[in-house]
Amino acid sequence: MEQTKIFIENIPVIVWGKSSDKAYIHVHGKMSCKEYAAEFAEIAAEKGYQTISFDLPDHGERKGRGERCDIWSGIHDLSIIRDYVFAKWSEVSLFACSLGAYFSLNTYCADSFKKCLFQSPILDMEYLIGQMMIWFNITEERLEAEKEIETPVDLMTWDYYRYVKSHPLKGWDIPTAVLYGGKDNFQSRDIVESFAEKYGCRLTVSENSEHPFMEQSDFEVVRKWLSDNI
Repeated sequence: MEQTKIFIENIPVIVWGKSSDKAYIHVHGKMSCKEYAAEFAEIAAEKGYQTISFDLPDHGERKGRGERCDIWSGIHDLSIIRDYVFAKWSEVSLFACSLGAYFSLNTYCADSFKKCLFQSPILDMEYLIGQMMIWFNITEERLEAEKEIETPVDLMTWDYYRYVKSHPLKGWDIPTAVLYGGKDNFQSRDIVESFAEKYGCRLTVSENSEHPFMEQSDFEVVRKWLSDNI
């Protein structure tokens, strides 16, 4: 697979595949990196697309820079990538996974993507933060008082929580396919089904899969879903 490594401002990027006028922006999830786009890029290339993947703050080549991977840095970086890609490709689509989907919903709701693929998307961050409060016995009052609380999942901050509560999703008009694991404990099935129904998404549920889709049996599920929807 042909790869070109570049920087867009300070963001490390890989452009995958042979030259084309069609491209996907690939937004990875937490604990991932731009190189994880390899399989996606291979399938996309077979269908005539290039793929542009990049490291989110504090991921991949950006670890150790002191950057936080939060909603503000996410929106900032996704906006930079969007502007670059829309200026160079005539048809642009989107793939986003997990946290990358939440950043995309907050950044790209008014953009003219051809289509979108969401894998294990975080659609309702307030729900996820609420789950984390239950898992780790954290109250809203404690979070407000301490401002930041480290958990085994992520750093919880009062500012992030306030942002989430005051910025509900404005809308999503992009033709979208969603892959969801029936055992995903980060988002309820009701949330995903409601989103899919409201915005006319093509929803695929893999009943025995968890949020990461990292079991051996999941790999073919993901590959088939990508092949069917890219």
